[in-house]
Amino acid sequence: MRSTTPATASTTSATSATATEAAAVLALACAAQFMVVLDVSVVNVALPAVREALGFTTSGGLSWVATAYALAFAGLLLPGARLADLRGHRQVFATGLALFTLASLVGGLATSPGLLIAARAAQGLGAAVLAPVTLTVLTTTFTEGPRRTRALAVWTAVSSVGGAAGNLLGGVLTEAFSWRAVLLVNVPLGCVALLLVRALPPSGLPQGTARPRLDLPGALAATVGMTALTYGVSRTQDGSWSDPATLWALTAGVAALSLLVAVETRWASRPLIPPALLRRRTVAVGNTIVLLAGACLQIPVWYFLTFFMQDTLGYSALRTGLGFLPHTLIGAAAGVGVTPRLMRRFAHRTLILAGAVLCGAGFWWQSTASADSGYPSGVLGPAIVFSLGAAVFVTPATSVVTSGVPAGDAGAASGLMNTAKQFGGALGLAALSAVAGPDHTAHGRVFATMTGVLAAIVLLALILPRERLSLPRERTGAGNTARGESVEGADSDEAPGE
Repeated sequence: MRSTTPATASTTSATSATATEAAAVLALACAAQFMVVLDVSVVNVALPAVREALGFTTSGGLSWVATAYALAFAGLLLPGARLADLRGHRQVFATGLALFTLASLVGGLATSPGLLIAARAAQGLGAAVLAPVTLTVLTTTFTEGPRRTRALAVWTAVSSVGGAAGNLLGGVLTEAFSWRAVLLVNVPLGCVALLLVRALPPSGLPQGTARPRLDLPGALAATVGMTALTYGVSRTQDGSWSDPATLWALTAGVAALSLLVAVETRWASRPLIPPALLRRRTVAVGNTIVLLAGACLQIPVWYFLTFFMQDTLGYSALRTGLGFLPHTLIGAAAGVGVTPRLMRRFAHRTLILAGAVLCGAGFWWQSTASADSGYPSGVLGPAIVFSLGAAVFVTPATSVVTSGVPAGDAGAASGLMNTAKQFGGALGLAALSAVAGPDHTAHGRVFATMTGVLAAIVLLALILPRERLSLPRERTGAGNTARGESVEGADSDEAPGE
């Protein structure tokens, strides 16, 4: 409960940046985020080839190629995000990018299942350090207003495009070269990005501010808790909920997350999750929505659609990658061209409600697909519906959980949001793999379950405030927007002095 936000930090403060500097920051942040999200999905289309090449014997073991990345990503996002606040944006960005690039090289050269999974986990660690700072530099470069809305829309669209493009790129690389290319492609991209890191601001704290220590007990509890819970759920793919190892893992996960709450509220001088953040209704409810959305979108939907197209429809890796192209185009077009305009006219709650309903309808349609459906009604039609729905509600949800946050806690807020998203993806993949069965054949049951999750998001969205964010007007001829306070009704129930 002791967040030591500098008194000089405005609730919506941002660095003083010219239009050119802001554009450079946006470009580099989006490029890094593209790499991170690309690797969430780029291996999916290659998984059947990986299974044959490295000799994975069970579908549960093969799923860990995706889960290891998502789990390390989610489990270490909170400390990774706090590093941006404590050690400086530029230094943390470069460290995460270097680790991600090196792990990609090791994974691309792996000769055994264990080494590949370990490399994917190391990639996840690098992503956990890198991803939060991409959002932090945006929220500290662009003040709340139209410019931040556009920047977040571009960042969100790049995330969607990166994930969907990963499926296409994975198919092309696997078909033209081998599955190893889907990891090795990160090496030259990462090296180029490292040369451009100096475009970022060097620090996330005001000049002369003492840099407190990272909350290591909280980081350990968060990592152990999320890892144990996901491992316990994943064991149900090949076992049962009553299996002793499953029960021990689930118990350890709950105990570690309970310890995290105690550490953050009672003992940490610089908590990973400042308790004041969670007293904001928008942060608490918004991150729950992000977690549930992550349990369906990106990692799980790409994973199960890959097996549907290859195992059920009989597509090749390249054809599967091309099959994901509509997801990419629709997500990009709607995310950048439509959603920002809708956010200027409608309350965030309205867009989250409408988008979740539309996305759920697309998942229900997908649940009815079979081997006889073919591509138009079995993939394309549902893709149009749920991709549009996701594009409508993801950016408003991101804006809700990051608006009005003190500058010194910007990294914690972005880390919490990214953690919710990635942990949702890892936990969702593990749970849905158990629903799908050992051979991933229960396609309809998986997407029907996703429809239920979207229904829960609709109910949660009703708790969000009705009011639209009151955003400051943009200065003309300046590289930044005028400063102003967010007066969203969600924060009317905050603790005094927050």
